[in-house]
Amino acid sequence: MTAALALPRHQRARGTGRIGTQVLDGRTRLTTLYQEGCAKIRLPHTHDPSLQAVLINTAGGLTGGDDVAWEATAAPGARLALTTQACERVYRSLGDDARVRTRLEVGAGARLDWLPQETILYEGGRLSRSLEVELAPDASFFAIEAIILGREAMGEAARGARLTDSWRIRRGGRLIHAEATRLSADPLERDGLSLLAGAGAFATLLYVGADAERRLDPVRALLTGEAAASVVGERLIIRAMAPSGLALRRTVTPIIAALSGAGTLPRLWHL
Repeated sequence: MTAALALPRHQRARGTGRIGTQVLDGRTRLTTLYQEGCAKIRLPHTHDPSLQAVLINTAGGLTGGDDVAWEATAAPGARLALTTQACERVYRSLGDDARVRTRLEVGAGARLDWLPQETILYEGGRLSRSLEVELAPDASFFAIEAIILGREAMGEAARGARLTDSWRIRRGGRLIHAEATRLSADPLERDGLSLLAGAGAFATLLYVGADAERRLDPVRALLTGEAAASVVGERLIIRAMAPSGLALRRTVTPIIAALSGAGTLPRLWHL
């Protein structure tokens, strides 16, 4: 016990951010804004009836033991877009995972876009991430999560980085989409032809809406590089891989612009 008490206690980042909305005079308005710890939310001005929110981790990145939670609710008929100020960076861990938990609720006839910028996994970084979404029967949802493995300019491939990522999307309480991504630092995961095949970056994009099938052909016309799209029921799913983060961004940004509720990229996504 004496030895345990002598070990240094490292400072860890904790943050919770929560946003809620309502529709007033045809525009989406803010009703709830809660910020705690390193989680901050900013609301830039827009020229359309939607509400845009920028999520900021003021800790400047994540490392083992950090814990950040985001929550957002789009009221019935609302239009809400969430993005991040910059790429999230996951630094080397001493053993624990950094945790990021996101819970989203989309009301009747509402639309929510979850558009964070890329997450960069540094060598030795460990990230455990979850996305939980509850959709009303006629709500629409669009999301992207993109991962960059290491810092290309530094010659870092981050082959020791670890990732677990879980998505659960429900409509009216019924599970309609579930997936899990696991990166365990096994060389076969990084080099296998049926897995990452040496790619340095990858992304998943998911659109859920009644018009998913109609959007498939226009999206396929935008695909470049190692990317593919398919439709299953009301879900349009796009997977993309690229040798670098810049190459991946060039692949996914036209798709984001085409599928986003605003019909364009969030301002902070522009290089």
